[in-house]
Amino acid sequence: MSSNSPEFSPANNVLGEPLQSCSCKPMTGWYRNGLCQTDPTDHGQHSICCVMTEQFLSYSKAQGNDLMTPVPAFQFPGLKPGDHWCVCAPRWRQAYEDGVAPLVRLEATEDTALNVVSLEQLKQHAHQSID
Repeated sequence: MSSNSPEFSPANNVLGEPLQSCSCKPMTGWYRNGLCQTDPTDHGQHSICCVMTEQFLSYSKAQGNDLMTPVPAFQFPGLKPGDHWCVCAPRWRQAYEDGVAPLVRLEATEDTALNVVSLEQLKQHAHQSID
């Protein structure tokens, strides 16, 4: 993961608009700047902003990625249901195929996710923000 901010133009979301923040509490994103913005060095493609559920967190742990347990050495507080987090596009697709995909914040999901999943699949799981 990179600790620097990207030095390229601002990203767009899957709706073709400027990418919105996913979460700063907890801080998420490849750059740990709250955005699900990626670059070619992000081999996991952390581009889909998701609303965590107990079902997805358990699923992710069963797949070998425990997102619930805090890791203080990496300033990672552990996630709980309701948290927003940048999920790897291939993991989201896998969860979608297995029927456990979490809801997606389309406005905060980078358009590069469309290289892995379709807009229709994402819209089927769109989180309706009340902001």
